[in-house]
Amino acid sequence: MGRAAELLDVTPAFLRNLDAANLFVPQRSPGGHRRYSRYQLRLAQRARDLVDQGTPLDAACRIIILEDQLAEAQRINAQLRQHTDQPPT
Repeated sequence: MGRAAELLDVTPAFLRNLDAANLFVPQRSPGGHRRYSRYQLRLAQRARDLVDQGTPLDAACRIIILEDQLAEAQRINAQLRQHTDQPPT
């Protein structure tokens, strides 16, 4: 966690708060240390950016979750469109 906090220029408490807000759940090492994926680090950076702009942490997490859900829905929609646009075989 310390290295992740250092990379993002945040405190470890900020990362714990993101975990508590259910933005993501980091993996745990055998010793119990939090391990963050690159995707989770990108989410944490986005949260930091929003908080730096004055957005409360809980609202920032909700915004990020909704953005992620929208992107996934758009991806599925594009797949469905591509599938329905194909001529029958």
